[in-house]
Amino acid sequence: MALFESPLEHPPSKFRRYTIRIAAVIVTIAVFVAVFPAYLWYPFVYYSETKTVDHLMVAIATGNMQRAYEIWQPSPSYSFKDFLDDWGPDGYYGPVRSFRIGRPEHVKNGSATDIAVDVSPYQPYPDVDDVKSSKTKTVHLWVNFKDKSITFPPY
Repeated sequence: MALFESPLEHPPSKFRRYTIRIAAVIVTIAVFVAVFPAYLWYPFVYYSETKTVDHLMVAIATGNMQRAYEIWQPSPSYSFKDFLDDWGPDGYYGPVRSFRIGRPEHVKNGSATDIAVDVSPYQPYPDVDDVKSSKTKTVHLWVNFKDKSITFPPY
């Protein structure tokens, strides 16, 4: 036998090598899904509800209150004046110049998601250490899954 000759006549099977690699990838993915399932589906589940709140807050921050009221899709008992009393420049949450949308949470046994929005009267949104951050308010909004209408939570 020469120095560079192999005692085996045939090289090892590629099928076995590829099968082991594919099995290792499948096991790794299965473990990741079992340990971190929310990281895979979370960005997609509440995407449309989060986008609805984003459109609402952009309309409010830019001063387009009529458009914001349309996005809100209010019940007949919530008039435009009531909306301005909440979100207008002199409203309870206003003036809104910048915002941050928090993580959506499913309402237990409900047909909506609860999205927390931090609103600030300053542009750009202040840092946590900034003195201006004391003026930031957190608003919880419920977004209905069916028609994407927005309401305040009943609590």
